[in-house]
Amino acid sequence: MNFKRRSAVFITLLVSLLLVISGCGAKAPEAKAPADAGKEKVKVAFVYVGPVGDAGWSYAHDQGRKYLIEKMPQVETTIIESVPEGADSERVITQLAEKGNKIIFTTSFGYMDPTINVAKKYPDVTFMHNSGYKTADNVGTYFGRMYQARYLTGIVAGKTTKTNTIGYVAAMPIPEVIRGINAFTQGVRSVNPQAKVKVVWTNTWYDPAAEKDAAKSLLTNGADVIAQHQDTPGPMQAAEEAGKYGIGYNMDMSKMAPKAVLTSAVWNWGPYYVKTVESVINKTWKNDQYWGAMSEGIVDIAPYGPMVTDDTKKLVADAKDKIISGKWDVFSGPVKDQSGAVKVPEGQVMSDKDMLSFDWFVEGVDGTIPK
Repeated sequence: MNFKRRSAVFITLLVSLLLVISGCGAKAPEAKAPADAGKEKVKVAFVYVGPVGDAGWSYAHDQGRKYLIEKMPQVETTIIESVPEGADSERVITQLAEKGNKIIFTTSFGYMDPTINVAKKYPDVTFMHNSGYKTADNVGTYFGRMYQARYLTGIVAGKTTKTNTIGYVAAMPIPEVIRGINAFTQGVRSVNPQAKVKVVWTNTWYDPAAEKDAAKSLLTNGADVIAQHQDTPGPMQAAEEAGKYGIGYNMDMSKMAPKAVLTSAVWNWGPYYVKTVESVINKTWKNDQYWGAMSEGIVDIAPYGPMVTDDTKKLVADAKDKIISGKWDVFSGPVKDQSGAVKVPEGQVMSDKDMLSFDWFVEGVDGTIPK
């Protein structure tokens, strides 16, 4: 063996010996497991009254759910869509509780009693009911002051109409819908006292054909702007087909009827869902009744269509600033009913309790409330 080869062998043995010695003194650093490894996912469920593809109410909630899982990867969600209100919803809510969901959001007014009934059987589950008024130890309610956004869209409609007849396709004769019609009408009349808001009821939340037909009947009777409290863009599409204008709801509906939609009154549920789930995880959740204002970002209006004038935009911006400031609200007096009787005197503001139980129309509404 020559000198060079002997040297190479010696160096190799020396290096090996040093590695063994160092290995006895300290362990090499181990790869750390991900922070969430081994942690059980927090199961959260959502019950929808319509399909998530309705481009309206259920779609808006599902966008909020997607925001939740984006911000909180430790959350695992389940959705059940197109669940009828009543006995069917109670069965679905029960199944979700049985499957280990720790938080269940029920997102339609008609799920109120079923939610309360199921909650009694599952005290360790947190239930959140949207738009209702009943609570329990493990049941809270949540909603947003959509009437504030409705008022702003009413300004847009009032400045746009030429016939002074604005159609409103309405779902169910409950306080939430009545409040929206009244707020919209207040906005219309603030800029156009001659205009009327004509209401047609469909008695359904999700029925594309019925909603579109209701809008067509209003257009036939002289309406040149169509507003809606419905879950599909059918009324907006009817307006576009007639060469008229529309005010969307739930989400920005301009993609469905770009030539018609002036703006939309929209929801932004995502941040609220994150806040609520965090409070349950952190054990700070309370069974309160949340009614978020425009200043909190839960309601707003969508971007304007190109047909909306700068003058109209300025009027809306000024009104929005007043609402967000908290110094003025939509049902600040004087507020009159259809007969002209003063219901809220000047200098007073309608209470939350009265707004949440609305069962009458304001001056300027052309329609009746089914009993």
